[in-house]
Amino acid sequence: MVSFGSQVDFVIPHIKIRHLNKYYAVQDTQVHALKNINLDIPQGKIFGIIGKSGAGKSSLLRTLNGLEGITDGSIHIHQHDLAQLKHAELIQLRQKIGMIFQHFNLMSAKTVYDNVALPLIVAGYPKDEIAARVTEVLQLVGLDDKASNYPSQLSGGQKQRVGIARALVHHPEILLCDEATSALDPESTSVVLALLKEINQKLGITIILITHEMQVIRDICDQVVVIDQGEIVESGYVWSVFSAPQQAITQELLKLEQLDLPVQLATPYTAIHNHALLKLRCAAPVTASLDIQTLFNQFTGPVLLYQSHIETIQAHLIGCFTVAIPVTEAVDLAQLSAQLQPHIAQLEVLGYAQLSTH
Repeated sequence: MVSFGSQVDFVIPHIKIRHLNKYYAVQDTQVHALKNINLDIPQGKIFGIIGKSGAGKSSLLRTLNGLEGITDGSIHIHQHDLAQLKHAELIQLRQKIGMIFQHFNLMSAKTVYDNVALPLIVAGYPKDEIAARVTEVLQLVGLDDKASNYPSQLSGGQKQRVGIARALVHHPEILLCDEATSALDPESTSVVLALLKEINQKLGITIILITHEMQVIRDICDQVVVIDQGEIVESGYVWSVFSAPQQAITQELLKLEQLDLPVQLATPYTAIHNHALLKLRCAAPVTASLDIQTLFNQFTGPVLLYQSHIETIQAHLIGCFTVAIPVTEAVDLAQLSAQLQPHIAQLEVLGYAQLSTH
């Protein structure tokens, strides 16, 4: 079994970002790309940063390895303030930070072996150590039989695995992934995500992953932050964010399943309406399961079920239910939410309808 820890004494990678701002000059205009970012990234976790294109994800990632300067605020990695590091110190720190790119960035005229070896050659490592490390990481990513192949002979997923091997060859403590799966088909995406999770678990490497795909966050991340227009708008453990997304952008990125309700089933309240349509989201550890009966018993009348969806994330069951309940007036959302606690994580009134229960 490959174990970088047996060869390198790891410094605990603790990343602390405080009041980070980043401006770009665009045609004599200052664009505020990152706005007062405050973030702690824990050791040995897979940390997701998600947002739409242009939200500031890549700018944030590039500040973490010093490729982008910051306007104000601070970034501490291994207790080192990036802004205070001399050029030689920054280069040394970057060797502890691996980078995986969306489009692989492989050199087409070099073999897989040479692509992976290149960072060590540039750094002046002796040939025998280069050979040992390249062999080690190619075995880890399952491409030791492709060492003499060229990138043109590889699939997209294999190319990305070469990119991962190249990022690991310096034995980094932090791995930055910039949309690492967005150029891959679903099958290759699954393979690459499983590999990243294996690397995290085997080697204890902290992985920071930016993406616009919630499925990627769902599959492997421990924690997630949602960034929108340069600001962090939501953060937490993945299961918690998925069970009760607070912001409209998070709900959009989640692409929550919406029931295609007939118009007459989702209208504002009037005196003729006798039911309210609700969306309930709840969460529970898999060991406890979701007690749907107890939840529905909190209502005073029969509960009509229109839609249900349950999934498992981080050893938690996340349930989403669209239901109709009898009402004689418009729902007091705050009062009903309090009544349903602690059985729900989130409640939304979709509208009102006149329904027959016969």
